[in-house]
Amino acid sequence: MKRSGASGSDYGWESRFIEMKPAMTGKEAMEESNRCLYCYDAPCIKACPTDINIPSFIKKIATGHLKGSARTIMDANPIGASCARVCPTEELCEGACVLNESSKPIRIGDLQRYATDWARESHEPLFNAAPANGRSVAVVGAGPAGLSAARELGRAGYEVTIYEAKAKGGGLNTYGIVSFRLPEQIPLWEVEQVEALGVQIRYGVRIGIDMAAPELLERHEAVLLACGMGAVPMLGIEGETLEGVYDAIELVESTKQGVPPALHGLNVAVIGAGNTAVDAATCSVRLGAERVQMLYRRGVQQMTAYAFEYTFAKQEGVEFRWFTMPQRILGDENGRVRAVECVRMELVTPPGGGRAMPVAVEGSTFIVECDTVIRAIGQNRLLPLIEAFELKHHGGVVEVEAHTYRTSHPQVYAAGDVIFGQGQGEAMVVSAAQQGKLAAAAIMKSLPGRTVESA
Repeated sequence: MKRSGASGSDYGWESRFIEMKPAMTGKEAMEESNRCLYCYDAPCIKACPTDINIPSFIKKIATGHLKGSARTIMDANPIGASCARVCPTEELCEGACVLNESSKPIRIGDLQRYATDWARESHEPLFNAAPANGRSVAVVGAGPAGLSAARELGRAGYEVTIYEAKAKGGGLNTYGIVSFRLPEQIPLWEVEQVEALGVQIRYGVRIGIDMAAPELLERHEAVLLACGMGAVPMLGIEGETLEGVYDAIELVESTKQGVPPALHGLNVAVIGAGNTAVDAATCSVRLGAERVQMLYRRGVQQMTAYAFEYTFAKQEGVEFRWFTMPQRILGDENGRVRAVECVRMELVTPPGGGRAMPVAVEGSTFIVECDTVIRAIGQNRLLPLIEAFELKHHGGVVEVEAHTYRTSHPQVYAAGDVIFGQGQGEAMVVSAAQQGKLAAAAIMKSLPGRTVESA
């Protein structure tokens, strides 16, 4: 990612990245937990992808048993502290709460945060590992899916090694979600919980580069591929190499590493309308950008960002330009971005039916003035890594068996973003966690533990 101008720290940007939503007080948590009806056939549990026993953990808060509450949450969801902050609870558990029909739903996400924050701050160990069972499993990637699988395997006595390309664990939660929604210390605590079970994490190891895939397969009896995805792809238009063009993932990561680009007083155009695009846009606002516009070739009904993300972006002052397709990025005499040339789009249903596709309106070219462009149109698939294991895939979406998450290679399983796409699954952190759990269960079934003789 190219950088220009003074460092973002020159204008005190850090204070704008402190977690924006305050935690519940003890009194608030007690009052809210006592509102719960503790439904026997709780729809909130069914709405949770990881099947957290929500009435149970809330009841434990109401009775002052915070360790038990945290254990209930983290037992079902190994990254439950992060999910308390980033899950679309309005659409999941809280959306299913029976109290929606009479008053307002229980603040399940906030109560989940309250209990897991208590566990993190009290340094209470929540789980112990079973005795070693003599089985060895490798996990590629220390993101939500990889950590969840490693936690399950570690608790069951498997010798687990995670191979992580970056310097810290947590994946997207650590590097790719803005700090004012998910502070770094939350996912790093979840990493510590996994390591406490004896799971080894080898940082800075890139499978296929630093270690060959065949070597990994030789060292371990099974491998779980939970590598996520890569950088934001290029737009494929003129002007992308100009000074002032950024990758949305790298932009968010730069704020978490303390070295963001200087956007103070600039006009920013974000291309895309997913959750990462919203993060990039709101990051830009908090880095002092004077104006932030999101350009999307479809309409508001087609945007992939969560509804609460869209609402938040509007509250932050982000502007939306629907049915707008960038054609080229224009630069000044110094090689820096000065504008984006766009064309207006309209949705047209194909003659044979199907999903309406955006089509350019003839003669509708116009200019969006800006100093900075941020690409936020998804992420590249890690094809070299996938192909290093010789796995069947569809455009980088790894093919797996529905219930076992086993790939075309009998020794390799896959979970998380690496199997998301092409109409397969949902790109949610909590979904990745559940896939990691299910993949771990399948591995344990195919590699049952054996008795390990003591020395």
